[in-house]
Amino acid sequence: MAASSKPEIFGKYHLLEKIATGGMAEVYRARAYGMAGFEKILVIKKILDQLLQDEEFVNLFIDEARIAVQLLHVNIVQVFDLGEVDGQYYMAMEYVHGLDLSRVVTRARNIGPFPIPLALFILAEVLKALQFAHERVDEQGKAMHIVHCDISPQNILISYAGEVKITDFGISRAAFQASDQHKVIRGKYAYMSPEQVEGKSLSGKTDLFSVGIVLYEILTGRRLFKMRTRDETLARVRRAEVPSPRAYRPEISEDLEGILLKALSRQPGARFESAGEMLEVISALMVREGHRATNNDLAAYLKQVIDSASGTRSSPVTPRGASREMRSSAVVVLSVEAAPPPRSIAAPRTTLAALTQEWSGIISESNGEAWERGSGSMLVVWVARAGLRDSITRAVEAAVALQRVTHAAGYRLSAGVAPGVARISSETRRPSRGWELAGPFYLARWMMNLSAHRGRVLLTEVGARQVRGRSGLLGRIPIQGSRYINLYELG
Repeated sequence: MAASSKPEIFGKYHLLEKIATGGMAEVYRARAYGMAGFEKILVIKKILDQLLQDEEFVNLFIDEARIAVQLLHVNIVQVFDLGEVDGQYYMAMEYVHGLDLSRVVTRARNIGPFPIPLALFILAEVLKALQFAHERVDEQGKAMHIVHCDISPQNILISYAGEVKITDFGISRAAFQASDQHKVIRGKYAYMSPEQVEGKSLSGKTDLFSVGIVLYEILTGRRLFKMRTRDETLARVRRAEVPSPRAYRPEISEDLEGILLKALSRQPGARFESAGEMLEVISALMVREGHRATNNDLAAYLKQVIDSASGTRSSPVTPRGASREMRSSAVVVLSVEAAPPPRSIAAPRTTLAALTQEWSGIISESNGEAWERGSGSMLVVWVARAGLRDSITRAVEAAVALQRVTHAAGYRLSAGVAPGVARISSETRRPSRGWELAGPFYLARWMMNLSAHRGRVLLTEVGARQVRGRSGLLGRIPIQGSRYINLYELG
């Protein structure tokens, strides 16, 4: 269907254009309508006509929806609906306006090697999604044992806003599936793990092997296991022999090479224990080696890639350097993220986008500045021009208000409040390049991640002093040598 042709009516949706056709389904960009002129662009995924009578493929399709609907996360493409129209099964899914990573990498060859900071940022976002999926439990609190099984550049989507999302749980494994579904080998051979091609039992470590392949290929610009024939490719995957990535790109550090080789270990037991562990190691390396990148940097790079492919000139992606006038300022940083409760019976009562909009009003009233904003996530800064105490009080009160509205909307809030010092440019009103993963900005994010399993706001000792009687000591956290910080939890 051409984009300019008359939309096809499909149930309550209008199909605008066909985006892609795969081995099991075809995908359309579509529009949904609601009350008072409401319209929403989304994706409709339909089983191919010739497979409608194939019970195995229908079951796979339904399983994909059953798995994906459990995974409400900013880095996972959301499934809104599963239904049937005139005998055709379909899924209504989130529309990500952008390109898949495979196309980005292919087009990026025109402008040189893929930037290491952006490659690590993309894979860190993928690992956040996998950590959420691997740790998901059902309403009774039983582990769902979800394994994606098809992590590849084609299934990693990059939006024009710099968002990273994984999609296509069509062949993923979960505990509720029939056991015979786990015995069939499916997926892209060049991105499988050795245990996957050998038909052995799979775990989250299978996805980590695939993550390693993707990162290796982005950084080196070379295919790792892909050969001319299926059998040759599978033989290389089984052997899992990995050439040194530094032989193809010398600026890859020994530490980064070590991370790649560990993820690509032939034996699952030699890999990272979890997506969370691999994410932590990559995040620490990014800080240590200065590989700092944000959604805005990725969006700017994507624009440069597209302009280069179309012959349009664009400005370099490298963020502007520090202004000549940099002043040290006290700051208070609040990092927040919303997620559905892992064992909640009731569904959230609003969307993440609507919740984020409500957050914006609270932040504005507290005189905070949202330096980063996503659907269900925000990094807020108070520059303490009137004194640190006043800014800490505002940040803590804002965190309390955010927690209240987030819980009322049916989500869990992860939040960290960290005071500190940053050198801020009078021209850009931001610190110099790399501020996102430095000092109090990094500490606030780290505290937010730590608070995720408890759903409460974490404070440093300085912040806790401003809310005496409302917080309790969570623990003493070593940070370097004999140094430590006391973390407090807001009651």
